[in-house]
Amino acid sequence: MLRLDNVSTQYGGVPMLRQVSMNIEKGELVSLLGSNGAGKTTTLKTILRLVPLAGGDIFFEGIPIRSWKTHQVIEAGIRVVPEGRRLFPKMTVLENLRLGAFHEDDEEEIQRRLTEMFQLFPRLRERLPQIAGTLSGGEQGMVAIGRGLMGNPKILLLDEPSLGLAPLLVDEFFKAIRRISEKGTTILLIEQNARKALAIATSGYVLQKGQIVAQGTREALCQNDAIQKAYLRG
Repeated sequence: MLRLDNVSTQYGGVPMLRQVSMNIEKGELVSLLGSNGAGKTTTLKTILRLVPLAGGDIFFEGIPIRSWKTHQVIEAGIRVVPEGRRLFPKMTVLENLRLGAFHEDDEEEIQRRLTEMFQLFPRLRERLPQIAGTLSGGEQGMVAIGRGLMGNPKILLLDEPSLGLAPLLVDEFFKAIRRISEKGTTILLIEQNARKALAIATSGYVLQKGQIVAQGTREALCQNDAIQKAYLRG
């Protein structure tokens, strides 16, 4: 569904991504792991065509998207839940959610998507009229993921969804991400919490200083001594 082929990027002439190659098949839940500054968010921005390529190519459903604008990427079915939620804080929960379906004109379809989203996050049903900026951090995270799902994505890019959440909420969010995957949505999960991410992923990649240093199935990565030492122990 999504393939990065030797992708390189630069900021002000400084290399950021170095020949990054990834392959995400339809229905997979793929984790992209790495520490702060490894290039995870840069990878996401590159997929969204917010960062120009210095080399390589990107393919979505077999079509090269190197020359696409960001709005074309979104319209094609790639949706993102950005780091830090990025809600519209002065709008209601319902208004934020409906913005995720801004391309959909069929009100019945919008209501169907809302119903599915409430099955995932029942708490949001009673929060619909509430101003988004007054929600707790966990509830804002639910709205952010819900807004992404309202776009009926072919692939959902999740950027650090557990960041800043209490441990109990982190567990709840990863369970929700697993359920989204089980319903058939392809997911690229960008995450620092390697233990939690690999517990639900089908496969993963490890990014270090802009380069892929390890890749494989969940089982292979969990058994990799270097990965265990850097990310899974302690």
